[in-house]
Amino acid sequence: MLRVYSLFVLIDLALLVIALIDCLSAEEHTIRALPRVAWVFLILLFSPIGAIAWFVAGRPAPPVRLSNGTVWRPGSGFPENERPRPRAAPDDDPEFLKSLAASLAEDESMMKKWETDLRRREEELRRKQGEPEA
Repeated sequence: MLRVYSLFVLIDLALLVIALIDCLSAEEHTIRALPRVAWVFLILLFSPIGAIAWFVAGRPAPPVRLSNGTVWRPGSGFPENERPRPRAAPDDDPEFLKSLAASLAEDESMMKKWETDLRRREEELRRKQGEPEA
């Protein structure tokens, strides 16, 4: 049983040392979620949970290879020419306004058809009510 506990202590110590070295050697602006000082305290005080939390949530994110072959590092932002632009409001979009005009014309024609159908039905109802019953 002593061997098992000593193995767990060695694993915990190795995890603590590796996490601490990794945290202290990472650049400050790449560390995620918390400042470096907070991560050091978490790693030291809450071993092995703090070290595991560092590897899961605090380590700098790895660089991402984009489809065009360039490498993007998280936190480095976008180059000016690739920066996402805010979209205009729908009422500023000419295509949207054209689709609204077409939709409005369709709605008006449908409304006219309904009105003529309603008038026709009302006339039929008036004729039937005006006729004597047999």
